[in-house]
Amino acid sequence: MTKAIRLTQIFLLLSAFRRKYKMKCVSGFLSIIIALFISSTGAEDVVVYGQVGETVTLPRSKWGSERVLVQWFFGIDTQPLISRNSHGRETIDPEWKDRLSLSKTDFSLIINNIRLEDFKSFKCELKDFMPQTSTSVTFRLFRVSVQPVSPLLAGKNLNLKCDIEEIFKGTQRRWLSPQKQDLNEDKRAQIRNDGSLTVMSVTDQDHGEWTCVVTYQGREAYANTHVTVIDLSPAHPQPIYTSVSSLSLLHLPCFFSIPPPLSWSDSQEKSIQGGRWTFTPSPAAGSLTGVVQTLANLSLGPPLAWVVNQKRELDVSALQRTNLNLSLSKKGVTEGDRGEYTCAVEFQRGDTLKRSMRVEVLQVFSSPAPVAFVGQEVNLTCTLGHPLTSDLKVKWIPPRQSSLLVLGSAPDSAHLTIPEARDINGGRWRCELWRNKTKLTSVEITLKIERVPMDVWLLVTICGAAVIFVLLLILTVILNRRHRQRVTMPRRGKRRICRCKDPQPKGFYRN
Repeated sequence: MTKAIRLTQIFLLLSAFRRKYKMKCVSGFLSIIIALFISSTGAEDVVVYGQVGETVTLPRSKWGSERVLVQWFFGIDTQPLISRNSHGRETIDPEWKDRLSLSKTDFSLIINNIRLEDFKSFKCELKDFMPQTSTSVTFRLFRVSVQPVSPLLAGKNLNLKCDIEEIFKGTQRRWLSPQKQDLNEDKRAQIRNDGSLTVMSVTDQDHGEWTCVVTYQGREAYANTHVTVIDLSPAHPQPIYTSVSSLSLLHLPCFFSIPPPLSWSDSQEKSIQGGRWTFTPSPAAGSLTGVVQTLANLSLGPPLAWVVNQKRELDVSALQRTNLNLSLSKKGVTEGDRGEYTCAVEFQRGDTLKRSMRVEVLQVFSSPAPVAFVGQEVNLTCTLGHPLTSDLKVKWIPPRQSSLLVLGSAPDSAHLTIPEARDINGGRWRCELWRNKTKLTSVEITLKIERVPMDVWLLVTICGAAVIFVLLLILTVILNRRHRQRVTMPRRGKRRICRCKDPQPKGFYRN
């Protein structure tokens, strides 16, 4: 384009010169000038792409001897932007100061913080004095850009477009994720011929710099845009394990993963409509199974605050310290806390962010009771309320004076049996829950082994003797009464009744 303009200017100039002086030799002279111009301009213009605000390099390789004058021009300016003489001294236009520099290894021009008005043509002229020759190359700088997008909620689709000011044949575009992964390998990505990109259901992993890579004639240019994904903290891949204890602290994490420089006000632009914490008890919790209970509701305020609905001694102070933290805490854990907890935040247009976590509570109990007598069989059970999965194991830690070797049960069994309790079996028994080499939680129980007191045996003996004496007394009285009744009762003869031959008017008579 620039070469054609210059050729046109030369033709016009020489035509005017010919009309003025009517010289026939001008035609031959014109042909010589054109040939010289073409040979001096060298190859075609070099196309380079760049993005506003970024750094771009106009490549110019080594040429000539060590004593070369380097000059870079902008547009149609006749004064160089930057130059370096044959002795290595550089001169920079004050208007371009701090934005231009020459490469130390060749004659390439490096432009920092490129501006919109910089997307024009640059010319590099090289003059060698040993021997005296010259060459020049024109660079055409074109803009490539990616329109910024507003913060996205996790689960939404991301739409980006890579715009190129002028596309030449052979220009190619591809996309890189924040992890520098080629999007051609991502099944969620849809790349169209116009350079637009759609990524389905973004997650917090999609937060960061997305890059459009433009390739032309082996040179690459990069256009970046920052994508912010608003999401809740990642869910626990495994359940949260705790144990029954009045001192245990159950922490339920839920907070906005809004990386800097994004602030809470940016997320408020998404118009939060509400939020809640819900709890679904597990079958082992001993309460209504499957019934969803609302623990707390989010009051929009201002300021934002949790309104607790259940009397479960929940700590909601985290929200008062920072608006990004929606976590709950509970001091004192019981088996009734087993189940699934869900943190949900609602936005406009029905969008909802949720995080669910399952809480497993380790419990230990003894049978028949925490207090046993010497010689009595004692059973200890360590349980989550359901059978342990294959990746979970328990480990029993007996009191110092006791040992697991003398017991009949395996030390890694959830059920531990003490066949005959002795004094040395008394104390704190600890049950630890392990996954591979990681201890998840532990719980303790204090087992008391007592001897039966003498006064108790005496009382039992007296009571037993008294009961036997009373029973014998009652039996004696009953037998005595029956015997007396038989002795004192008179014997009665049999009555004989007959019928007279001559009956009286009154009927029958006794003889």
